[in-house]
Amino acid sequence: MASAAEPVFWLGNDTLRVSAALFAENRQRLCIGLKAEDGVVPKSVVLLQGGEQKQRYCTDTDLLFRQESFFHWAFGVTEPDCYGAIDVDSGKSLLFVPKLPESYATWMGEIFSKEHFKQKYAVDEVHYTCDIADVLSNLRPAVLLTLRGQNTDSGSICREASFAGISSFQVNNILLHPVIVECRLIKTDMELEVLRYTNRISSEAHKMVMKHVKPGQKEYEMESLFQHYCYTKGGMRHSSYTCICGTGHNSSVLHYGHAGAPNDKSIMDGDMCLFDMGGEYYCYTSDITCSFPANGKFTPDQKLIYEAVLKSSRDVMAAIKPGVKWTDMHRLADRVHLEELVKIGILNGSVEDMMKVHLGSVFMPHGLGHLLGIDVHDVGGYPKGVERIDEPGLRSLRMSRLVQERMVLTVEPGIYFINHLLDQALADPKQSCFINNQVLARFRGFGGVRIEDDIAVTADGIELLTCVPRTVEEVEAFMADSAKTFSPVVSSDTF
Repeated sequence: MASAAEPVFWLGNDTLRVSAALFAENRQRLCIGLKAEDGVVPKSVVLLQGGEQKQRYCTDTDLLFRQESFFHWAFGVTEPDCYGAIDVDSGKSLLFVPKLPESYATWMGEIFSKEHFKQKYAVDEVHYTCDIADVLSNLRPAVLLTLRGQNTDSGSICREASFAGISSFQVNNILLHPVIVECRLIKTDMELEVLRYTNRISSEAHKMVMKHVKPGQKEYEMESLFQHYCYTKGGMRHSSYTCICGTGHNSSVLHYGHAGAPNDKSIMDGDMCLFDMGGEYYCYTSDITCSFPANGKFTPDQKLIYEAVLKSSRDVMAAIKPGVKWTDMHRLADRVHLEELVKIGILNGSVEDMMKVHLGSVFMPHGLGHLLGIDVHDVGGYPKGVERIDEPGLRSLRMSRLVQERMVLTVEPGIYFINHLLDQALADPKQSCFINNQVLARFRGFGGVRIEDDIAVTADGIELLTCVPRTVEEVEAFMADSAKTFSPVVSSDTF
């Protein structure tokens, strides 16, 4: 995606070359969007503040730095403690980098010149952060557009740029956020190429895990294998999120892998594995879930639940195209699950009536999927004026928009047997009347199945970015072939 002459981010070997032109195009799109916005006056200047290097609690141990997402989208800068400005009228870009002390050269490495950063990131000017007030004063902006707005997933407010002397400028912190969010929502060709790469590497890493999993191992060993492959083969120092490596009953814990449940169970013969993991390259993410039996062979019940979820996944992906409502896609997944659970015998009665009492959310309490990009739960799911639907399942949906071309989304239906939710349903006469408790008892402790793919929306459908074995036959054949060549020692030769 880059010629040899232009600045690129590249980690060598077979990793992807990402041109600095990607970020120049993003800045251009932002300027176009702002010029079209009511209230943005001539001589406006966007000001973004990058992420800071932080230490662990009260120690001097550095946390591994990852750039703030909005700043990365606009500048692609990997270093901490920077600022960036964009003249909306001209598109001129200014990068502000820290003026490092002389001691930095002893402990941390070479101190690079401003010209180095200008060439590295293909910006128009580079200045020191200590000079930001003077440099911006010389631009004589009518207004500084700073970033302030709420992340609709976390509820947190994004960090607004601030510096000593900003009080002498006219500042507007309302106009920028909705425009830059809409820009991030729609991916460019260059962004799509990076997301294809993250999916390719992460898909191969999932397949590596499938090749090596066996009863007796620990869940965290599979997490380690995934991360090792992504880093050694893909240059992915960061994961997109905390790896979820649930096996057996843990596969029904939706956000398993956190500090209170840290992927530490021994994998047992007969367990279903639910591995939800994604690698991140140059801040662009992936999010993939594979579910399969630890011993490589589905039991009859495992096959029933897995194929129900797979049908849901494929029916939803066949229905996605520009203009469809994402809430309708979630409801479609619910409907397929209920229809399949009736065939299995866990439920009986009218699926229409089950939908009215939100029975689908008992088995899939989370949303169908979410936007994906520089954040794994990417911004833009709920723009101003769009509210969450306060219904079970749908209230957990991370997006409530019409699907648009060039959106990148996850499709991640699942069926889980969560005792807490099952007990609540059995205690509710409106829901319990549909449940065959004798058959349900057979699935207590089963865990869950989730199938998660990343897709890019095209003009008339989707592009499937994820590439892993999916049908029962594909999974069993892949794992059977892997078992013949399995080696308990993972070395670089294995890859």
